[in-house]
Amino acid sequence: MYANSIKTLRQIIHELRRAIPQGNLKDNLAIRYLFDQYRLFNMTDQQICKAKDEVLFAANTYLCYLRSSRIQQEIHNQYHGKGERSVKETANIVGFKLPHDPK
Repeated sequence: MYANSIKTLRQIIHELRRAIPQGNLKDNLAIRYLFDQYRLFNMTDQQICKAKDEVLFAANTYLCYLRSSRIQQEIHNQYHGKGERSVKETANIVGFKLPHDPK
């Protein structure tokens, strides 16, 4: 359980670093809140009778949200209309190759 929790925390920090490329993450309010929550719920199962791995589930859900948001933005940037495209560019986007002119 502890190893999964640390792994999830590291992955969330990695995603936040990609989402907020400028500045120092040490001063970021999201990072501070994340660490505070991890410290607060360090022994949730023993202190409060909550469902097993409930906090870890919430952290994994947040990680999934961060990843999905980043991937959605990458896909949007890749396929968003940038004006008129040539036939060759359009074929490359969808994975087709144009036949060569036999002349």
